[in-house]
Amino acid sequence: MSDFDLGAMMRQAQLLREQMEHTQKALEGQTVTGTAASGKVKVVVTGTQRVLSVEIDPSVLSEDREMIQDLIAAAVNIALDRSRELAKDRMGSLMPPGLMGPGGFPGL
Repeated sequence: MSDFDLGAMMRQAQLLREQMEHTQKALEGQTVTGTAASGKVKVVVTGTQRVLSVEIDPSVLSEDREMIQDLIAAAVNIALDRSRELAKDRMGSLMPPGLMGPGGFPGL
């Protein structure tokens, strides 16, 4: 007779799914900030990678258009990297060690 309990495994899987949904919802309310040009360009992103705001210091507006575009892109990329890291940390804490692959959760 096997000690394998499918019912217990299913309950554990359901609990994990509920915890992941709760964590995903919590990530919607958490924010990270990416900055460029020593903080003169700031981008705020949620833990679910939604851009909430972009702030540009008026002194940056005297730069040429390409420079401004590059600064915005840099700040957005930094914020998105931080958002992915936040999601990976929060969601990864739910998984048993070694279960989550090196890429984390796709789409987060």
